[in-house]
Amino acid sequence: MVTWREFTEAAPRIAEVFLRRHAAAGNLCLLATIRSDGFPRISPIEPRVFEDELWLVGMPGTTKFADLARDPRFCLHTATEDAKVAEGDAKLWGVVRDVHDTAQQRRFAQALFDETGFDIRGRAFDHFFATDVVGASSAVAGAGHLDITIWKPGEAERVVRKH
Repeated sequence: MVTWREFTEAAPRIAEVFLRRHAAAGNLCLLATIRSDGFPRISPIEPRVFEDELWLVGMPGTTKFADLARDPRFCLHTATEDAKVAEGDAKLWGVVRDVHDTAQQRRFAQALFDETGFDIRGRAFDHFFATDVVGASSAVAGAGHLDITIWKPGEAERVVRKH
């Protein structure tokens, strides 16, 4: 498994597209999980990079977190706003780890408050999911072509140009 920091070092092109599109969409992404009946679920989420990890944290009691607690596999997609993907989009897939470090959770809540004003300080986390990335891709349109960058752990990024 590859942590966020390791991923950004191994796949800088995809990481740049992911972070740029994530920020442009107000930090909104779409999270795919597997429901208890085996069907996929798509949910909005605002993942956060904190202490060199990509975190999936949110409202307590949500079904997307119940999905991840049962089956840790996920796919995370930047919110695509343009069908031509002129600004690009990116997908990450991997697994989550539920981290039970209350000191780190307190630091996360403080950092969130400092950065956004959203105050969850002092609240207990149902789940505090760090991600391990097992693959990623991005797509960026150019003049008459689409560059698709693909990455898997242990391999270099590779670009496939579609005309």
